[in-house]
Amino acid sequence: MKAPFSGAIDCDIHPSPPDMRALLPYMSDYWRDQITNRFIHKTPFTLTSHKPGVPINGRPDWRPASGLPGSSLDMIRKQALDAFGARFAICNVIHGAIALFNHDMAQAIVSALNDWVAAELLDAEPRLRGSILVLADDPTHAVAEIERLADDNRFVQVLLLVMGDRPLGQRICWPIYHAAEKNQLTVCIHAGSTYRHAPTGVGYPSYFVEDYVAQSAAFETVLLSLLAEGVFKKFPELKVVLAESGVTWLPQFLWRNDKIWRGVRPEVPWIDRVPREIVYDHVRLTLQPFDAPPNAEIVSRVIEHLGSDDVLLFSTDYPHWHFDGGDVLPEGLPEDTVRKLMIENPLATYARLS
Repeated sequence: MKAPFSGAIDCDIHPSPPDMRALLPYMSDYWRDQITNRFIHKTPFTLTSHKPGVPINGRPDWRPASGLPGSSLDMIRKQALDAFGARFAICNVIHGAIALFNHDMAQAIVSALNDWVAAELLDAEPRLRGSILVLADDPTHAVAEIERLADDNRFVQVLLLVMGDRPLGQRICWPIYHAAEKNQLTVCIHAGSTYRHAPTGVGYPSYFVEDYVAQSAAFETVLLSLLAEGVFKKFPELKVVLAESGVTWLPQFLWRNDKIWRGVRPEVPWIDRVPREIVYDHVRLTLQPFDAPPNAEIVSRVIEHLGSDDVLLFSTDYPHWHFDGGDVLPEGLPEDTVRKLMIENPLATYARLS
């Protein structure tokens, strides 16, 4: 189904720097020298879960004649903004530097990337909004990066990957959530992995399809961690967006988590109400990829099983390939739900959108 009106807020698009050389102007003299003299500027720094050559990571008609999908601002304007009548689109620019073990180099590249987003995307196109990419395994730098960019209200969220060194609810990550809440920034946890650990619970898989399907299990793990560790009790104003998580896993997760919690709740006394109520207050999921069959009746049932249409946010996931043409919405969404997920829910989720 095509978007029935303009003014939507696209909560997940993926612009990409043309290559590492585009980031050099945003680095110190020392790091420009290090990056070029060691030929690191010729390294693609692409995470396996986001490798651009895989068909699903670049829709054929959205790929430029040369370069990476999402690397042309003119194409972003035409294909992601104009085509869907977007009022705003939130840029989630994910860079492989977050997987580096050299924290000094990772910090330099990630900070340069955030400055590149501000200068090359946000300055150039007023409909774009940014995400502050940070190193989840380096909370000190993550907080410093959030504070460095917090005065720029065009950055609306902090960007993390769903698979890293640890479940993201653990206390070591709390300074990131404190800085986000203090600065009215949403936290976006996006599909992808730093591959410090295997992307499945039983080791490394052989094929991309295994990695891709395993992402939804990682989102279950992270959401469970955020709930069990008491993140939303500690940070009552925090909003978390799960991006590219899929949707259909959530109803069974909510049912099972509520059921088990009732039997063991003395272990986690800070969960002082049914966990699904906490999820409805704090957690949102982007629409694409929508992982239900293309059947209006089934889609309607999925929405019913979610228990609330407040949890969905409109997204195209541009330039990834989850639908063809302009059919960005699954058939079977009620009219009121369409307006909510396209406009009202994003505005309620992102305090800095205006």
